[in-house]
Amino acid sequence: MTDLLTQGATIGILGGGQLGRMLSVAAARLGYKTCVFDPAGDCPASHVANFHLKAAYDDAEALRRFAEACDIVTYEFENIPTDALDVIEALRPIRPGREALRVSQDRLTEKRFLTDLGLATAPYAAVGDSGELAAALAQIGTPSILKTRRFGYDGKGQVRLTSPDEAAHAMAEIGDAPAILEGVVAFSHEVSVIAARGLGGEVACYDPGENLHRDGILRSTTVPARLSTAQRTDAVLLAGRILNALDYVGVMGVELFVTEQGLVVNEIAPRVHNSGHWTQNGCAIDQFEQHIRAIAGWPLGDGTRHADVVMENLIGADIDRLSEIARDSAAALHLYGKTQVKPGRKMGHINRVTPLGR
Repeated sequence: MTDLLTQGATIGILGGGQLGRMLSVAAARLGYKTCVFDPAGDCPASHVANFHLKAAYDDAEALRRFAEACDIVTYEFENIPTDALDVIEALRPIRPGREALRVSQDRLTEKRFLTDLGLATAPYAAVGDSGELAAALAQIGTPSILKTRRFGYDGKGQVRLTSPDEAAHAMAEIGDAPAILEGVVAFSHEVSVIAARGLGGEVACYDPGENLHRDGILRSTTVPARLSTAQRTDAVLLAGRILNALDYVGVMGVELFVTEQGLVVNEIAPRVHNSGHWTQNGCAIDQFEQHIRAIAGWPLGDGTRHADVVMENLIGADIDRLSEIARDSAAALHLYGKTQVKPGRKMGHINRVTPLGR
């Protein structure tokens, strides 16, 4: 507790989306102020943060003012320009550190980092042009997925190939951007571990959740996941290895495929994670408070859950079911304050809770 951030200190958050919103609420419960940096004027986090600095990520003067107004800085998304981080880090500590961002911002770098740790991933190959794609397809085969190395999320920036004949179309679909070809993994289901590491190196993990995706977007997470005791232990230990290798401070999401040969790492996210929203109603200390605890130098919570939970994202027109959902006494509702409904846009989520023992 010697490094404990003093009460009333200001935590800066890069990004003003729903994750920043929920981080701000958690920080307030622990006696901290938050300052959000986001180019959008009416972003979800701005509704609850103490301060909102509206500026572009290439505005060096605004970034300096932001850093000077904060005691430490964290982030809610990983695609932050390196130049912006350079400006901030010269003035204030950034937690989690820059190495986690460097690794996760580039899919190829991330895959190499994971395989260097001895962890299983999908087979992969770097793709810089059509010739390298042809070579990668000869090595990996189809079905496979061509993904941009940077800036992909929620199914964006990727194309599935079922035949080598689709190579030219796939390259055109991603705009001939630097890419990675990944082989399709035969898995029974996907799970994720929400893990945290504190300033002193202690690690705490939540129970793995089982994820269901549709159109590349997470639809639901169910806890407990279908895992054997050995698989559950392996998942938690694997997440801990990643955190320690990065000297990480904060919460991370680790997505895993469950296969007959063992657990395969899909990807890592150096931030609080959509699949960890179940912790808000299933644990005494949720992932957002856990992240604030970690970066502020507090002891970590142990992540023990007191309920089984099914988290369901409310995406696009799902928000039209609001009155129906509100009548369900077992459904805890979390809305993000977004007024514009778009297909594929996350508007909120619900946690359907079953207390343990029932």
